[in-house]
Amino acid sequence: MLKAETFALYLAMRDPRTPWYAKLVLAVIVAYVLSPIDLIPDFLPVLGYLDDLILVPIGIAVAIKLIPDSVMADCRSKAAKTIQKGKRLGLIAGSIIIVIWLVLAGLMVMWIYQAVK
Repeated sequence: MLKAETFALYLAMRDPRTPWYAKLVLAVIVAYVLSPIDLIPDFLPVLGYLDDLILVPIGIAVAIKLIPDSVMADCRSKAAKTIQKGKRLGLIAGSIIIVIWLVLAGLMVMWIYQAVK
């Protein structure tokens, strides 16, 4: 269920009918979840995982509210069909994360270059 919903959110992020601000929220959530940097470090007992238990579900709920219902329904059905076919979702997800980090690194380099210039 969680795997299908996560893949449906990925599909919604790529859907042209999804508003740009919903795509931005989804990108930030994915980057935060997979980032080694947290608002509260994970090595702190209880508090370290509290931000993940609160911020991530809230972010996902906000993103789902921003995506039109028809788009989300289409993406959920596509995700269910894809998972039944047994396609490798890990490769797709990993590729997305790599692209996000490369874009962020490129923007950071451009920002630093402009600041030094």
